[in-house]
Amino acid sequence: MMPVWTERREGAVAVLSYRNPPRNFLTFAALAELGEILRQISADDTISVVVLRSAVPGYFVAHADLEELARLAAGPVQEARSWYTTMRLVETMPQPVIAAINGQSWGGGVELALSCALRWASAAAHFALIETSLGIIPGAGGTQRLIRLLGRGDATELVLSGEVVDAERAREIGLVGRVFATENFDEAVLTAATAMARKPLTALAAAKRVLRDGAELSIADAFRLEGATFADLLATPESVALQEHARHIYANTADDEPVRFGTDRMVN
Repeated sequence: MMPVWTERREGAVAVLSYRNPPRNFLTFAALAELGEILRQISADDTISVVVLRSAVPGYFVAHADLEELARLAAGPVQEARSWYTTMRLVETMPQPVIAAINGQSWGGGVELALSCALRWASAAAHFALIETSLGIIPGAGGTQRLIRLLGRGDATELVLSGEVVDAERAREIGLVGRVFATENFDEAVLTAATAMARKPLTALAAAKRVLRDGAELSIADAFRLEGATFADLLATPESVALQEHARHIYANTADDEPVRFGTDRMVN
Protein backbone atom coordinates (compact mmCIF):
# COMPACT_ATOMS: atom_id res chain seq x y z
CA MET A 1 0.00 0.00 0.00
CA MET A 2 1.31 3.44 -0.91
CA PRO A 3 2.14 5.74 2.01
CA VAL A 4 -0.54 8.34 2.70
CA TRP A 5 1.56 10.59 4.97
CA THR A 6 4.46 12.70 3.77
CA GLU A 7 6.90 14.44 6.07
CA ARG A 8 8.97 17.55 5.55
CA ARG A 9 11.19 19.45 7.94
CA GLU A 10 11.01 23.20 8.36
CA GLY A 11 13.73 23.89 10.89
CA ALA A 12 12.57 22.41 14.20
CA VAL A 13 9.03 21.86 12.86
CA ALA A 14 7.94 18.56 11.30
CA VAL A 15 5.03 19.02 8.89
CA LEU A 16 3.06 15.82 8.23
CA SER A 17 0.59 15.93 5.34
CA TYR A 18 -2.25 13.43 4.86
CA ARG A 19 -3.36 12.53 1.36
CA ASN A 20 -6.11 9.98 0.82
CA PRO A 21 -8.27 11.43 -1.98
CA PRO A 22 -10.94 12.19 -2.79
CA ARG A 23 -12.22 12.93 0.74
CA ASN A 24 -9.35 12.06 3.10
CA PHE A 25 -11.26 9.34 4.94
CA LEU A 26 -9.23 8.17 7.93
CA THR A 27 -8.29 4.48 7.78
CA PHE A 28 -6.75 2.01 10.18
CA ALA A 29 -3.66 1.80 7.98
CA ALA A 30 -3.31 5.58 7.83
CA LEU A 31 -3.37 5.83 11.61
CA ALA A 32 -0.85 3.00 11.94
CA GLU A 33 1.44 4.76 9.45
CA LEU A 34 1.11 8.04 11.35
CA GLY A 35 1.96 6.22 14.57
CA GLU A 36 5.21 4.88 13.10
CA ILE A 37 6.24 8.36 11.95
CA LEU A 38 5.39 9.91 15.31
CA ARG A 39 7.33 7.27 17.25
CA GLN A 40 10.44 8.24 15.32
CA ILE A 41 9.78 11.95 15.85
CA SER A 42 9.17 11.51 19.57
CA ALA A 43 12.75 10.27 19.97
CA ASP A 44 14.22 13.11 17.87
CA ASP A 45 15.16 16.08 20.04
CA THR A 46 15.88 18.23 16.97
CA ILE A 47 12.13 18.41 16.33
CA SER A 48 10.22 20.65 18.74
CA VAL A 49 6.77 20.96 17.14
CA VAL A 50 4.69 18.76 14.81
CA VAL A 51 1.99 20.03 12.43
CA LEU A 52 -0.67 17.68 11.03
CA ARG A 53 -2.27 18.98 7.85
CA SER A 54 -4.12 17.77 4.76
CA ALA A 55 -2.81 17.57 1.22
CA VAL A 56 -6.37 17.22 -0.14
CA PRO A 57 -8.03 20.62 -0.71
CA GLY A 58 -11.24 21.18 1.23
CA TYR A 59 -10.56 18.54 3.86
CA PHE A 60 -8.63 17.91 7.03
CA VAL A 61 -10.21 14.50 7.55
CA ALA A 62 -13.76 13.96 6.29
CA HIS A 63 -14.37 11.23 8.89
CA ALA A 64 -13.57 7.56 9.42
CA ASP A 65 -13.72 5.26 6.42
CA LEU A 66 -17.26 3.81 6.47
CA GLU A 67 -16.16 0.58 4.77
CA GLU A 68 -13.83 -0.06 7.66
CA LEU A 69 -16.58 0.64 10.18
CA ALA A 70 -18.62 -2.05 8.42
CA ARG A 71 -15.72 -4.48 8.87
CA LEU A 72 -15.53 -3.58 12.54
CA ALA A 73 -19.27 -4.14 12.96
CA ALA A 74 -18.79 -7.71 11.75
CA GLY A 75 -16.25 -8.52 14.44
CA PRO A 76 -12.91 -7.50 16.00
CA VAL A 77 -10.34 -6.01 13.63
CA GLN A 78 -6.79 -6.00 14.96
CA GLU A 79 -5.78 -2.94 12.94
CA ALA A 80 -8.54 -0.90 14.58
CA ARG A 81 -6.36 -0.60 17.67
CA SER A 82 -4.46 2.15 15.84
CA TRP A 83 -7.41 4.46 16.52
CA TYR A 84 -6.43 4.33 20.19
CA THR A 85 -2.67 3.85 20.08
CA THR A 86 -1.87 6.56 17.56
CA MET A 87 -4.15 9.18 19.09
CA ARG A 88 -2.73 8.41 22.52
CA LEU A 89 0.77 8.83 21.10
CA VAL A 90 -0.21 12.21 19.63
CA GLU A 91 -1.41 13.16 23.10
CA THR A 92 1.58 11.90 25.10
CA MET A 93 4.66 12.36 22.87
CA PRO A 94 7.01 15.13 24.05
CA GLN A 95 6.49 17.48 21.11
CA PRO A 96 3.31 19.57 20.91
CA VAL A 97 1.24 18.44 17.92
CA ILE A 98 -0.84 21.06 16.10
CA ALA A 99 -3.84 20.11 13.97
CA ALA A 100 -3.92 22.57 11.04
CA ILE A 101 -7.52 22.30 9.83
CA ASN A 102 -8.38 23.82 6.47
CA GLY A 103 -11.75 22.42 5.44
CA GLN A 104 -13.99 19.58 6.61
CA SER A 105 -13.17 17.88 9.90
CA TRP A 106 -15.98 15.56 10.95
CA GLY A 107 -16.19 12.45 13.11
CA GLY A 108 -12.77 10.81 13.29
CA GLY A 109 -11.22 14.00 11.97
CA VAL A 110 -12.45 15.84 15.06
CA GLU A 111 -11.22 12.99 17.25
CA LEU A 112 -7.74 13.15 15.72
CA ALA A 113 -7.70 16.92 16.19
CA LEU A 114 -8.81 16.54 19.83
CA SER A 115 -5.78 14.36 20.56
CA CYS A 116 -3.51 17.22 19.46
CA ALA A 117 -2.21 19.80 21.91
CA LEU A 118 -3.53 22.63 19.71
CA ARG A 119 -6.10 23.03 16.97
CA TRP A 120 -5.66 25.90 14.48
CA ALA A 121 -8.28 26.40 11.79
CA SER A 122 -8.76 28.35 8.63
CA ALA A 123 -11.90 30.41 8.12
CA ALA A 124 -13.05 27.65 5.75
CA ALA A 125 -12.89 24.90 8.38
CA HIS A 126 -16.01 23.22 9.73
CA PHE A 127 -16.53 20.58 12.39
CA ALA A 128 -19.11 17.97 13.35
CA LEU A 129 -19.40 14.86 15.48
CA ILE A 130 -21.65 12.98 13.07
CA GLU A 131 -21.66 9.61 14.80
CA THR A 132 -25.17 9.74 16.27
CA SER A 133 -26.47 10.25 12.72
CA LEU A 134 -24.96 6.81 11.97
CA GLY A 135 -26.47 5.20 15.06
CA ILE A 136 -23.19 5.16 16.98
CA ILE A 137 -21.14 7.49 19.21
CA PRO A 138 -17.59 8.82 18.88
CA GLY A 139 -15.42 5.83 19.75
CA ALA A 140 -11.80 6.99 19.52
CA GLY A 141 -11.74 9.07 22.69
CA GLY A 142 -13.89 11.84 21.26
CA THR A 143 -16.54 12.02 23.98
CA GLN A 144 -14.03 12.08 26.81
CA ARG A 145 -11.52 14.47 25.27
CA LEU A 146 -14.33 16.78 24.17
CA ILE A 147 -16.00 17.02 27.57
CA ARG A 148 -12.66 17.75 29.23
CA LEU A 149 -11.90 20.44 26.66
CA LEU A 150 -15.28 22.16 26.35
CA GLY A 151 -17.18 21.20 29.48
CA ARG A 152 -20.36 19.17 29.68
CA GLY A 153 -22.74 21.63 28.03
CA ASP A 154 -21.02 22.34 24.72
CA ALA A 155 -19.64 18.80 24.43
CA THR A 156 -23.09 17.29 24.91
CA GLU A 157 -24.58 19.71 22.39
CA LEU A 158 -22.06 18.76 19.71
CA VAL A 159 -22.27 15.01 20.27
CA LEU A 160 -26.05 14.73 20.52
CA SER A 161 -26.93 17.18 17.76
CA GLY A 162 -24.28 16.25 15.20
CA GLU A 163 -24.47 19.93 14.22
CA VAL A 164 -21.89 21.33 11.82
CA VAL A 165 -20.13 24.35 13.33
CA ASP A 166 -17.96 26.79 11.46
CA ALA A 167 -14.51 27.99 12.47
CA GLU A 168 -15.68 31.07 14.35
CA ARG A 169 -18.21 29.09 16.39
CA ALA A 170 -15.54 26.48 17.07
CA ARG A 171 -13.28 29.20 18.44
CA GLU A 172 -16.09 30.65 20.57
CA ILE A 173 -16.65 27.35 22.35
CA GLY A 174 -12.93 26.53 22.62
CA LEU A 175 -12.76 23.70 20.10
CA VAL A 176 -10.02 25.58 18.22
CA GLY A 177 -7.57 28.09 19.58
CA ARG A 178 -6.86 30.20 16.51
CA VAL A 179 -8.58 30.98 13.24
CA PHE A 180 -6.43 32.16 10.32
CA ALA A 181 -7.49 33.50 6.95
CA THR A 182 -7.99 30.75 4.38
CA GLU A 183 -5.60 32.46 1.97
CA ASN A 184 -2.00 31.58 2.88
CA PHE A 185 -3.26 29.41 5.75
CA ASP A 186 -0.35 26.95 5.61
CA GLU A 187 2.19 29.77 5.66
CA ALA A 188 0.50 31.40 8.68
CA VAL A 189 0.45 28.10 10.56
CA LEU A 190 4.11 27.44 9.81
CA THR A 191 5.10 30.94 10.95
CA ALA A 192 3.30 30.47 14.28
CA ALA A 193 4.61 26.92 14.72
CA THR A 194 8.17 28.06 13.99
CA ALA A 195 7.90 30.76 16.65
CA MET A 196 6.80 28.11 19.14
CA ALA A 197 9.61 25.78 18.08
CA ARG A 198 12.21 28.40 19.05
CA LYS A 199 11.45 27.63 22.68
CA PRO A 200 13.38 24.81 24.39
CA LEU A 201 11.83 21.40 23.75
CA THR A 202 12.35 20.55 27.43
CA ALA A 203 10.04 23.43 28.40
CA LEU A 204 7.47 22.68 25.69
CA ALA A 205 7.35 18.99 26.60
CA ALA A 206 7.09 19.70 30.31
CA ALA A 207 4.33 22.25 29.83
CA LYS A 208 2.41 19.86 27.60
CA ARG A 209 2.73 17.06 30.15
CA VAL A 210 1.72 19.17 33.14
CA LEU A 211 -1.29 20.64 31.35
CA ARG A 212 -2.40 17.18 30.20
CA ASP A 213 -1.77 15.22 33.38
CA GLY A 214 -2.76 17.99 35.78
CA ALA A 215 -6.26 18.10 34.32
CA GLU A 216 -6.79 14.53 35.55
CA LEU A 217 -5.58 15.19 39.13
CA SER A 218 -7.04 16.86 42.18
CA ILE A 219 -6.12 20.53 42.37
CA ALA A 220 -3.69 19.85 45.24
CA ASP A 221 -1.90 17.09 43.32
CA ALA A 222 -1.88 19.21 40.18
CA PHE A 223 -0.19 22.06 42.07
CA ARG A 224 2.43 19.63 43.35
CA LEU A 225 3.06 18.33 39.82
CA GLU A 226 3.44 21.87 38.50
CA GLY A 227 5.74 22.93 41.33
CA ALA A 228 8.00 19.91 41.01
CA THR A 229 8.27 20.33 37.25
CA PHE A 230 9.00 24.05 37.59
CA ALA A 231 11.77 23.30 40.09
CA ASP A 232 13.29 20.64 37.83
CA LEU A 233 13.47 23.06 34.89
CA LEU A 234 14.56 26.19 36.73
CA ALA A 235 18.21 25.25 37.23
CA THR A 236 18.84 23.50 33.91
CA PRO A 237 21.74 25.05 31.96
CA GLU A 238 19.40 26.04 29.14
CA SER A 239 16.98 27.80 31.47
CA VAL A 240 19.79 29.54 33.37
CA ALA A 241 21.21 30.85 30.10
CA LEU A 242 17.84 32.09 28.87
CA GLN A 243 17.12 33.82 32.17
CA GLU A 244 20.51 35.51 32.04
CA HIS A 245 19.84 36.60 28.47
CA ALA A 246 16.49 38.07 29.55
CA ARG A 247 18.17 40.02 32.36
CA HIS A 248 20.71 41.33 29.86
CA ILE A 249 17.93 42.54 27.55
CA TYR A 250 16.16 44.32 30.40
CA ALA A 251 19.41 45.95 31.51
CA ASN A 252 20.00 47.28 28.00
CA THR A 253 16.45 48.38 27.14
CA ALA A 254 14.95 51.73 28.02
CA ASP A 255 12.33 51.59 30.74
CA ASP A 256 9.61 52.85 28.39
CA GLU A 257 10.44 50.36 25.62
CA PRO A 258 8.55 47.05 25.70
CA VAL A 259 10.38 43.75 25.84
CA ARG A 260 8.62 40.83 24.19
CA PHE A 261 9.67 37.35 25.18
CA GLY A 262 9.41 34.63 22.57
CA THR A 263 10.50 36.87 19.69
CA ASP A 264 13.78 37.12 17.86
CA ARG A 265 14.95 39.55 20.56
CA MET A 266 15.26 36.51 22.86
CA VAL A 267 17.31 34.51 20.37
CA ASN A 268 21.10 34.52 20.76
